[in-house]
Amino acid sequence: MTTEHTPVRFDTKIAVLLREDLEPWQRLNVTAFLVSGLGSQLPEVIGEPYADADGTPYLPMFRQPVLVFEGTKETLTAAHGRALSRSLPRAVFTSDLFATGNDRDNRAAVGAVPKNQLDLVGLAVYGPRNAVDKVLKGARMHP
Repeated sequence: MTTEHTPVRFDTKIAVLLREDLEPWQRLNVTAFLVSGLGSQLPEVIGEPYADADGTPYLPMFRQPVLVFEGTKETLTAAHGRALSRSLPRAVFTSDLFATGNDRDNRAAVGAVPKNQLDLVGLAVYGPRNAVDKVLKGARMHP
């Protein structure tokens, strides 16, 4: 029997994998950019709008937690390959994007590099829990 107090268990997972050598401000920036990609293309990850007790409306957010992991450059490269092989929805952030200042230049920077040569600093992925867990093999929870 399900009640309003029964914990919700999702069969999907939203995860962000960050390269372990990023500065704190870079980790936050990369995470924000990556999850915006998932929310813009996958409406099923977005919950209902919020409102406070006074009726002030707020934007909806993800319907489930976002888990943040970290790993080496090699871990990120391997995870990227696994996400591609499983055709999971994904977003990437490369080191080149720290030097750009707008969406057009960001897309050009990524578009100039073949997928197996991207200098990845972040990856967001969404999909069935077990598939995302396999993609993240070798990564650890962000401290």
